[in-house]
Amino acid sequence: MNKKLLVIDDDPELGKLVETVLKPLDLIIYQAYSGEDGLKQAYTIHPDIIILDIMMPDLDGFNVCSRLRELSSLPILMLTARTNANDILHGFNVGVDDFLRKPFNKNELEARIRALLRRSNNQNNSEISYINGYTDPVLEIDFLSKSVKLQGKIIDLSPKEYDLLAYLAREQGKIVSHHQLMREAWGELYINDSAETSLYIYYLRKKIKDGKHGHQYIRTLWGRGYWFAPRKDDMVP
Repeated sequence: MNKKLLVIDDDPELGKLVETVLKPLDLIIYQAYSGEDGLKQAYTIHPDIIILDIMMPDLDGFNVCSRLRELSSLPILMLTARTNANDILHGFNVGVDDFLRKPFNKNELEARIRALLRRSNNQNNSEISYINGYTDPVLEIDFLSKSVKLQGKIIDLSPKEYDLLAYLAREQGKIVSHHQLMREAWGELYINDSAETSLYIYYLRKKIKDGKHGHQYIRTLWGRGYWFAPRKDDMVP
């Protein structure tokens, strides 16, 4: 079966060039022209490898990579004009596997993609796993449709409430600070205000009826933040 490659770059001409260069590899190549669209396509098509730009109009490549790493360990090559030491360090910190500078050498791009695919095959011959959501007998969070159900009924959450819940669910079991939650909901323009976070968590808990079905999902560690506690299989609602 042919491997699937997703190119996330807002330059359509670059996408066409990548398709031409990588034609000998017999890859099925998909194109996304924004960070948001790239994430949606990744959730849908489950690519085997991604080529990612940094500078895009909505989500930048660093944020896209960070989100992808919540779902999968697939190889990510950052193809960008920004290759100074700080950008490279930041990229590796958020999960980038390799960097290639624009404009690129065609033979080098092909060689790097071959190496990433080979490394991926050597590490794990099984299909790369993706986390599509969280489900138990009471609560269902679907990361693809961005919907939340409580005992089978859709819960009406604001976009920010959904973002907070989804982020906690992805990081389940880990303590997430007020700072991290606010950055997730508001991006780089976040307000570093723990009271604001607490208010959103309060409304979120009310909407999912947290604790009223025999289990509390959103736990608080005072002074440090919150964590999402999955419901155990043996719990009866």
